[in-house]
Parts: sequence; structure tokens; C-alpha cells
Amino acid sequence: MTSASGLPTTARHARFALAMLFVVALFNYIDRSIISILQVPLKTDLNLSDTQMGALTGLSFALLYTTMALPVARLADAVSRKRLIAAALAIWSAATACCGLANNFATLVAFRMGVAFGEAGCVPASHSMIADYFPVKQRGTALALWGLSSPLGIMLGFGAGGWLVTTMSWREAFLIFGIAGLVLAPFMLLVREPKRGQFDQHVAAPDETQASSAAAQEALDAKVPLRAALATLWNSKAFRYLAVAGAAHAFVQFTAHNWNAPFYVRVHQMPIGQVALYLAVAFGLAGAVGQFAGGMLIDRLGRGDKRWYMWVPALASLLLAPVSLAQYFATSAEVSMAIGLAAAVLIQAYFAPIVATAQLLVLPRMRAFTSAMLVLIVNILGLGFGPLITGAISDLLAPTFGQEALRYAMSSTLFMAVIAGLLFARSAHHLRQELAAA
Repeated sequence: MTSASGLPTTARHARFALAMLFVVALFNYIDRSIISILQVPLKTDLNLSDTQMGALTGLSFALLYTTMALPVARLADAVSRKRLIAAALAIWSAATACCGLANNFATLVAFRMGVAFGEAGCVPASHSMIADYFPVKQRGTALALWGLSSPLGIMLGFGAGGWLVTTMSWREAFLIFGIAGLVLAPFMLLVREPKRGQFDQHVAAPDETQASSAAAQEALDAKVPLRAALATLWNSKAFRYLAVAGAAHAFVQFTAHNWNAPFYVRVHQMPIGQVALYLAVAFGLAGAVGQFAGGMLIDRLGRGDKRWYMWVPALASLLLAPVSLAQYFATSAEVSMAIGLAAAVLIQAYFAPIVATAQLLVLPRMRAFTSAMLVLIVNILGLGFGPLITGAISDLLAPTFGQEALRYAMSSTLFMAVIAGLLFARSAHHLRQELAAA
């Protein structure tokens, strides 16, 4: 069935599909991140605490996002991925628009969970399609290019959100972005569904029979049972270590994404418009440098030794802790923002390596599911608990430190970056052995 198996694709098809998947993911990250800059007026308007804001921007989103990613990914491994992504975009865009109608914490949480429900269908299916559009030697760079949607989407979310909130209201900002996503959704159907595993097929030697080659292709096309898929991932020590390491790194990443705006407004008394512009540059341009560099480095260095797939994010995580500590304790806002640019590069450098490595370790019919498992593990700990725990610590320290409490709360989470670096290094130790055995 074409919708499930797909068709062979050309380089032109791959480039067009990558561009469309990039734009869809751009809206994914815009709609996900816009609340980070809008939380400053939103917190005042709805009279919310830091703990509630942490739950709103992190845990409430992560719970539905991660739990829905698994069944949706299993669906993506069996049906048309482009149709699934188009439907997901329409759902989360409608929910984003509805966020502008919220009048209390409960309704806003409900609408944000609607955004999470839709966005759960985007990332695993996109990773799976990209892996089927590009051969292994180009896959890291392709995933890094697609992954630029994260920093650039965050940049647009912060930049446009900051501008909109100074010219209109946070309610109208949600509405505008939601409608834009609904307009885009039908265009995803123009993408050609790729043949699964077209660059992972067994290449028959001259003396091999046609039947054996067909059997090898049939094995690639067969859907992997759920129990077998779970066993495959559990038995891979390289995957287990990289997933937990990614979660620890994401703990620091999402803390920075969700709390940097209030940090500069409260601690350095900067106006929200100026903060939005700075964070757009930091998470957008500097983050894009880190995102692309991570993918490019593993493609180049990994040709000689696949352990570089995990050594690159290990180095980024270990450097992130001292750099971010210097950012949060700098007494000057200008110095803090300059150091923050370096931190933004390091924050994004882990993404392409962990996705490319996970896709490398499994069969084509497991790719969306593997991506969903990675999303679940990374986001439950990182997105779910990073912002929430930071907000709770800030509320706890506020009676003693006042507005400075957020400085200490954010700094206290940086030990997770060190843990991430050590776990990435441990994954590298097992990676080469598992690929050689395979």
C-alpha cells in the first residue's frame, strides 16, 4: 500500500520534503515557545505563581506530549506519515488559537495540553521520513538542517511574541499564530511519501539469488511487534545511556528556554521588548549555529570513529555547566547576555547527534517508534520537570532572596549538564561495539 510503504524518491523530492518538514516544525516550536515570552504579562493577568508557570510551560505540556508520542509513532510506522503530520499541525494550531480564550489557569492548561496532543504527531514521523529520504552519510546533516527549526522557531516565537505583546495582547498573539498554522496544514499533503528503508536495503552480491534479496527487503518492510521493539531498545546500552543523557541535558535546556525571559526582566530589570529581541538572537541565531555544528561535526568526525556521535554532545554538555553559571551570576546584564550566546550554542549542539544515533541503531520500521521513545524520555525529565522544579525552587527561595531567587533557582539545575556529559561518554563506549555487532 503506497500510504504505508511509500515510493522511491529523488534528491529533488528529498529537498522539497525537507523544506516542508522544516516549515511545519518551525510552527511546532513557535507555538510551543511563544508562551515563554508571553508568560510575563500572562502571569500578571491571571495572577499565577512561578510553580504554576513551571507546570504550565513544562509538566502539563510534557505529560500529554510524551504519552501520545508512542501510539502516534506506532501509527506513523504503519500509515502515511505526511497525512499524519498534516493532521497534527491542524490540531495543535487550533489549540494554540484557543489559548487566547483562556481566562484562568485550568482552561489555559487544557488548551496547552491540546497543543501537546497535536505536536506529539510531528517529531517522530518527521524523523522517520528524513531517515528514509537521506542515506546514512548525509543523515546527520539533514537532521541538523531540519533541527534548525527549533532555534529559529524559538527565535520567531520570542521575537514576534515580544513584538505582539507590546502592540496588542497575549490573547491576540496566540490567535494569530494558531490561524497561520491552520493555513499551512494542507500544503503538507504535497510532499511525496518516501519508501521506507530505501537507503538501508540489503545490497545483493553477484552470486546472491533474487529470492534472498527480496527476503531481505521483506524483512526491512515488516512491522516490528511492540514487544520486540521495546526489547531492542532496552537491550541497547548505547540507546539507554544516550536517552537518559539527552533528558539530563534537556532539563537545563528547557529551564533556560522557559525562565531566561523572567530572569532578565526580574534580576536585570530589562524591558520585555528588549529581552524578547535578545532571546530571539540567542536561541535563534546562536542556537542555530550549535544545532548545525552538532550535525556537521558528527558527519565528519563520525566517518572515522562512530563514537564521535556521542563525544560531540558529551563535550557540549560538560562545557554548558560552567558557561551557564557565569551567565546567571554576571553582575552586568550586557556581560550576562554575551555569555548567554555561547550557552545557547552549547544547548543546541546535542540534538542532531542523539537523533542520528538513535535512528542508526534500529530498523527502518522502528524509526518513528524509536524517535517517540526518545521524545518520551527526554521530555518527561527535561521539559516536564526542568521548568517546574526551577519554578518551585524560585518560590521557595523568594522570601529570602526576593527577585534574586530566580538566579539561584536556575543555577541549581546546572549539575544536570555534568551528568549528561558523563552519560553521553558512556553511550559512546557502547556505541561502536553495538554497531560492529550489528
